[in-house]
Amino acid sequence: MNRKICILDYGSGNVLSVQNLVKHLGIEAEISNSPEQIVNCSHLILPGVGAFGSSMQKIKDRLPLEILAQEVLDNNKPFLGICVGMQILADVGHEFGKHCGLGWIPGEVKMIESGGLSLPHIGWNDIIEKRESGLLNGLKSIRDFYFVHSYVYVPLDEDCVVATAEYGTTFPVIIQRGNLYGVQFHPEKSQKAGEQLMLNFFNL
Repeated sequence: MNRKICILDYGSGNVLSVQNLVKHLGIEAEISNSPEQIVNCSHLILPGVGAFGSSMQKIKDRLPLEILAQEVLDNNKPFLGICVGMQILADVGHEFGKHCGLGWIPGEVKMIESGGLSLPHIGWNDIIEKRESGLLNGLKSIRDFYFVHSYVYVPLDEDCVVATAEYGTTFPVIIQRGNLYGVQFHPEKSQKAGEQLMLNFFNL
């Protein structure tokens, strides 16, 4: 199998930014939803911009979910969900109604309790490591990432939380369950920290 990243495209809007970051790092990457590319790649990324429900509908319409699930859940291929691409791993999301997610990491997505701070939460925040993960290698001194969101993913199992951040409350920003990884921030907009995190993902 070639070591390369397949970036899944369901119309989220930031796939090119993710591809540009990966290619800047010298990593082979292709934007594709084809079953062949999903099977033949070594790593998968699901970017995300938009609301939970509409994103989930596009994913159902545009991605070969049966093959994707086989590669990720059965064949343990490293998978990274970014922002809404992470949130849809939950059982359910409560943005503009109640919507079912993929249910790959049990939990729910709900509006952040910002304590009166403005929403969406936009800007740079430090992350706080809760447990070790290969995704955080080399990030002891640079942990400032860029966020744009109003909703947060709360996993049922707290052991899935790798890192948190503060914005009116403490909320999960990196989750992991086996080969499944998710980040609430945008690595493609997070400069050096985002570059290091993406390299770490490719080296998993």
